[in-house]
Amino acid sequence: MELKTARLTVLVDPAKKKAFEALCASQDVTPSQVVRRLIRDYLVQHGVSFVPSGAEPDEGATAKP
Repeated sequence: MELKTARLTVLVDPAKKKAFEALCASQDVTPSQVVRRLIRDYLVQHGVSFVPSGAEPDEGATAKP
């Protein structure tokens, strides 16, 4: 399980934020869950390895394919 200890502040257009929050609600996910998934997918797409916080490096918990 990842430890959520860092905050990321993102400035977006208010209309996009409202539409994003409505879409997330309709899919029963939080905006934070979607953003975390986007970040993980982006890292994987670009071949960036990482070990989620709270995971032991030898658990094989890296995002690199």
